[in-house]
Amino acid sequence: MIVDRPRLLNALRTALGQRPVVVLTGPRQCGKTTLARQILDPAAPGYFDLEDPRTRALFEEPMTALERLTGLVVIDEVQRVPDLFPLLRVLADRRPLPARFLILGSASGALLRQSSESLAGRVEHLRMGGFTLDEIEVQRAEALWQRGGFPDALLAPDEEASVRWRRDFIDTLVERDLPQWGVRVSTTAMRRFWSMVAHYHGQVWSNADPARALGVSEPTVRSYLDLLTDALVLRQLPPWHANLRKRQVKSPKVYVRDSGLLHELLGIEDHSALLYHPKLGASWEGFAIEQVLATEPHTEASFWATHQGAEIDLLLQHRGKLFGVECKRVDAPRMTPSIRIALADLGLERIAVVYPGTRRYALADRVEAVPLASLAEPGRLFDA
Repeated sequence: MIVDRPRLLNALRTALGQRPVVVLTGPRQCGKTTLARQILDPAAPGYFDLEDPRTRALFEEPMTALERLTGLVVIDEVQRVPDLFPLLRVLADRRPLPARFLILGSASGALLRQSSESLAGRVEHLRMGGFTLDEIEVQRAEALWQRGGFPDALLAPDEEASVRWRRDFIDTLVERDLPQWGVRVSTTAMRRFWSMVAHYHGQVWSNADPARALGVSEPTVRSYLDLLTDALVLRQLPPWHANLRKRQVKSPKVYVRDSGLLHELLGIEDHSALLYHPKLGASWEGFAIEQVLATEPHTEASFWATHQGAEIDLLLQHRGKLFGVECKRVDAPRMTPSIRIALADLGLERIAVVYPGTRRYALADRVEAVPLASLAEPGRLFDA
């Protein structure tokens, strides 16, 4: 079953019309290849999967493989051949331009740095994750939260199959993918660390406690966190620093980006167990934040907190303005001291309090309660 993803498809087509190279990153099995095949002629010879040993052998002479192709060329799992970007620069500078390149990757950090350095002015980066509220039926929002957005997890025929798929995804990433990408970390240590991060989900991160628990140094723990962030399964949300006299939090918050993977790491196997789990509120907060980041335009995202207790879950910068987002799994959101302090101290344009209800209503001047379902219409969070 293929679910239409028009927002991503339109963004991809627009980017390919403007740049000779487009890099599309997303975690393994989130649907990158399916999306690419929707714009690539199935009969065209221009699709290369670098997980295929035969293709990797072909790319031992990449110029020979690529220079004669025309139209759209798709190179999948490019992190397997990281030295390809300097060659793409040569191919992108040809005039007239015979081919455009769509590069798919499952690891972000080094990949984005290499492409930015080698292809400055020639490349556009797009990011995708699992399904979002604007891509599914709104009545499936609870299932999207519980199972997560990976296509095979969300669309599994039953709960047992979804749990099994998510468990296999975690095992495969730790036991096969990370070692293939050159990561030299014990699979047992990485699996234990990832489970530990799940218990920190939605909290300010500190390297000290995980380092003691794992018996490693704090820089080692930091490297583990960065590895899973680069694999696009964790999010480090940076803190926002305002020019205030108040002491502000300076460490990032951490989130498991896919709520289904979070629930598997926490041992939550069904909806009933989720509703009684201590991480219920943090799980819903992280889910809502990912939906906002996927559908709401912004140039930077962060959170804000002070040591006195004031906090805003998400700050979005867009067109020179700063917007706030609070995510509350409550029946009827109300004004809080944190919201009042943030309005006064940060000069926020507006604050949206996202909640699971159905009615949109004002809480105060520039503060509005917004149903999560509103995110099914991208760009409407701050525009009634």
